[in-house]
Amino acid sequence: MQTPPLPRSSRPRIGIPVRLSSSTDPDPRVAEANELFDYIVELVRDGGGEPVLLAAPAEPLEALDGVVLPGGGDLDPRSYGELPGEACYDVSPAQDELDLAVARWSIDAGLPVLGVCRGHQLLNVLYGGTLIQDMDPGTVAHREPAPVNGAGPWAWHEVEVQGGSKVAGLYGAGTAGVTVKIASGHHQAVGRVADGLVVTAVASDGTVEALEDPGRWVASVQWHPEARELPAEERLAPFRAFVEICREYRTIAS
Repeated sequence: MQTPPLPRSSRPRIGIPVRLSSSTDPDPRVAEANELFDYIVELVRDGGGEPVLLAAPAEPLEALDGVVLPGGGDLDPRSYGELPGEACYDVSPAQDELDLAVARWSIDAGLPVLGVCRGHQLLNVLYGGTLIQDMDPGTVAHREPAPVNGAGPWAWHEVEVQGGSKVAGLYGAGTAGVTVKIASGHHQAVGRVADGLVVTAVASDGTVEALEDPGRWVASVQWHPEARELPAEERLAPFRAFVEICREYRTIAS
């Protein structure tokens, strides 16, 4: 007699590819990225989702309702046709393989996908764009060299998010634009924007801060909405909104 399938959780199942680099790495940015990964898992759960940690490209993904692509080390520049410069750190072919495989499958399956920091850059590369390997200092500080007065490794600035965009919706703005105070900690940025993606938020120095696919629910932000230094409700809101988008997807798909 065949065993009946287990009942599906009422919580949308949100896939999140794990970070493969060890927090014991001498570069402190690796441990920071792993900590931020844990924060994202926590926020997905607190937002009403069921986090599903994905550790290998071959894992079955059919039961997922959405995917979050988190931050981490730099993508191998060879993935967008360049040789790695000296500023690149924690480049991991295994991590690239995992993240790209999950992203490709999710997009092909029509799942909602949210990219954060590295995930934002990865989506641009996956769609055929390029990255700036190391940003020159400009009129906007996008990272701090070290934590300042215990405030975390962030540079803080505001971005205007385009009204009617998917990211504006995550912040409850609907068809209106919204100003978001962001935690910024990146040394890389989107270079050439990929065909098939549109820019929905730009820093005052021209840095691309948000992207989306107008034909499906795929969106990304360069900043860290999960940063602990943000007020608790402000951290939770975009992840709770994304979980609800995934819940709607599951309802339509079923």
